[in-house]
Amino acid sequence: MDILIKIQDLREELNLHNHNYYVLDNATISDFEFDQKLKELQDLEAKYPEFFDENSPSQRVGGTITKNFQTVVHENRMYSLDNSYSKDDLQDWETKIQKVLGNVSLQYTCELKYDGASISITYENGKLSKAVTRGDGFQGDDVTNNIKTIKSIPLQLKGNFPPKFDIRGEIILPFEGFEKMNQELIDIGETPYSNPRNTASGSLKLQDSSEVAKRPLDCLLYFITGNNLPFTTQFEGLETARNWGFKVPTQSKLANNLDEVFEFINYWDVHRHDLPYETDGVVIKVNNFNHQNELGYTAKSPRWAIAYKFKSEQVITTLNSISYQVGRTGAITPVANLEPVQLAGTIVKRASLHNADQIEKLDIRVGDEVFVEKGGEIIPKIIGVAKRGAEVEPTKYITHCPECQTELIRKEGEAQHYCLNFYGCPPQIIGRIQHYISRKAMDIEGLGGETVALLFNNKLVKDYSDLYELKVDDVIPLERMAQKSAENLVNGIEKSKEIPFERVLFALGIRYVGETVAKKLAKHYKTIDALSQASVMDLILVDEIGDRIAQSVIEFFENQENGTIIERLKSFGVQFEIIEKFNPNATVKLSGKTFVVSGVFQKFSRDDLKKAIEDNGGKVGSSISTKTDFVIAGDNMGPAKLEKANQLGISIISEDDFIQIIDG
Repeated sequence: MDILIKIQDLREELNLHNHNYYVLDNATISDFEFDQKLKELQDLEAKYPEFFDENSPSQRVGGTITKNFQTVVHENRMYSLDNSYSKDDLQDWETKIQKVLGNVSLQYTCELKYDGASISITYENGKLSKAVTRGDGFQGDDVTNNIKTIKSIPLQLKGNFPPKFDIRGEIILPFEGFEKMNQELIDIGETPYSNPRNTASGSLKLQDSSEVAKRPLDCLLYFITGNNLPFTTQFEGLETARNWGFKVPTQSKLANNLDEVFEFINYWDVHRHDLPYETDGVVIKVNNFNHQNELGYTAKSPRWAIAYKFKSEQVITTLNSISYQVGRTGAITPVANLEPVQLAGTIVKRASLHNADQIEKLDIRVGDEVFVEKGGEIIPKIIGVAKRGAEVEPTKYITHCPECQTELIRKEGEAQHYCLNFYGCPPQIIGRIQHYISRKAMDIEGLGGETVALLFNNKLVKDYSDLYELKVDDVIPLERMAQKSAENLVNGIEKSKEIPFERVLFALGIRYVGETVAKKLAKHYKTIDALSQASVMDLILVDEIGDRIAQSVIEFFENQENGTIIERLKSFGVQFEIIEKFNPNATVKLSGKTFVVSGVFQKFSRDDLKKAIEDNGGKVGSSISTKTDFVIAGDNMGPAKLEKANQLGISIISEDDFIQIIDG
C-alpha cells in the first residue's frame, strides 16, 4: 500500500508542476528535476503494473498507435459562429437580441478568437475520458490518445466539479514552436509547413501519439457545456474552469454595453500582433445563460454569440494567368494564378475571382499587380488593381467549357456561367461522385477524391451507382492501390448501404439541397418515391422550402437518367426511406398543434421537452406567430415573447400543464 501512496504522490506532484509550467507559465522546478521525478514514476509503474492509470502524467509521452480514428457523435452539438466585419453588424445583432429578450439589461463576454483546431473534451469524475474533433459539428473523430500528450490539458481536475461535462477549445501551435518545427525541416532539406493552424489540425490525426507528443501544441479553452453546472454566466464559467486547472486565456473581459465591446475590439485589433499565437477576431457572447437559452440557435449558429473578424491583411503580387474550374453542378469558377506571396502566415499562389461580373467590376487583367487579401483570414481573394503595365489586354471571359468544349450559358439573374453537359463533362461527373462519398453524405471509408478520379478515368465508374458493382480485383490495378486498400474501399462502399435516408438525399447532389434541407424533406416525405411525386406547390408548403429549392427538386426528378440511377441504388440496398424508430410512448395527442418553448424548466431539459412534443405528434416552432397554439413557459421567460404571446392571444402553459396534456 506504501507503493501505491508513493505513486499517487508522484502523479499529483508532476500534475502540479505541469500546471504551473504549461498553464500558469510559472515553473517551480527545473527540467532536470522534473525528468528525474517522471523517470522514478515510470519505473514504479513498470514494476507495479497493477497500479496502472491511463491518466497518469507518465502517459503524456504517447506511444499509442491509432490506425483508424473512431467517429463519435457529440452529446452536445458544436455549432459554428456567425461572422461580422463591422461595428454596424454588431449593433444589428444586438437589436435582434433585444427584440427577442425585450428591454433587459445585457452583459457580454468578450474573448479573442483563436485560429486553431476545435476540440471537445469530456471529463468524468474529474478525469479526462474522451477528446473529439469538431468534425461536422454533429460528430467528429476520437483523438483522445493524441490530446493526452498536450501538457497544458489537465488529466485530473482539482476542486469541486460536476460528475460529467464537456469543455470546448482550440488546439493551437504557438509561433515560436511552429518556427522551430519549420527550421528543423529546412535544416534537413524538407518542405516547411504552410501555417500553424493546419499543422495543429494535422497533428491531431497523426497515428502515433508519441509523434504528437514531440510537437509543441497548446490548448486554449473557452466554453463548458453539461448539466447542473455550478455557474450561470459565461464569464463565471471561464473563471471556474481556470480554478479546475484549465488553461483559459486571461484576455477575456466582461462588457456592460456595446461601447465597452468596441473598446475591447479596438485594443486587440492593434495588440493581437503581440500574442504568441494566431488570433483573427473577437467572439462576443451574451453573458447570462438564461438569456442564451431564450435566444436559442439557428440551423448553424447560436443566436447569442457572434464573431467580429479583424480586417484582413493585404499584399501586392502579380496576376500571371486566369484558369477556369468546373464544379459538380457545372458552375464555372475563374481562378487567379498569382506570383507566390506570403500572406497571413501562408504562401498564396491562387485566388478565386468568383465570376465574370467580378472580373469586369475590378477590371482585372493578366499582368496586373493586384491587391490580395484573405477573406475572413481564410480564402485568398483579389480586391483591386495596384498597378498596370502599358500593354496588358482586357480579360475576355471564356465562352466554352474548358473541359468538354460545350458552349456556356448564363441564366437570367445568375452570376455564374454554366456548362450544361451534365452527364458528359468529366469534372461534373467526378465532382458529383466525390460529393456522394463525402463525410457528410455517404462517408465511404477508404475512398477519397483522388481515387474517385482514378476510377472514372479508368472507366470503372460513370456515376455514383456504379460504385456498388466494384470488386476488389477491379481496383487493385489502380495507382497506389494494394490488396488491403482495395478491400477497405469495397467494404466501405458496402457499409454505406446503412447510411440513413436524409444523408442519402443530401448525397444525391440535388442543387440547393444541403444537409438541413435534405433532413426536412426526408422527414416530411419519408420516402424517395413520395418526394419524387411531389409538385412545386406541395414542396413549397414544406417548412422552409422556397421556390428555388422546389423547382430544383422537380427538375432533378424529371431527368430520366437520375431516375435510372436511383433505381439502381435501390437495387443495391441503399436506404431511400426513413426507418422509423419504434417509441412505445409515442402518441398523436398533439397532432396539428405547434408549441414554442421558452425559459428554464425543472422537470425537462429544453431538448427533452421538444422531443416530448414531437414524440406526441406536435411540432416545435422557433418563434411565436399566429400559427403557434401554445407557449410552454419556464422560469425567466423572455418578456418580449410573453408580450407577443399575450398580444396574439396564445395560451401560455407551464411544464406541469404540458405533462397533464400528454398524460391525458
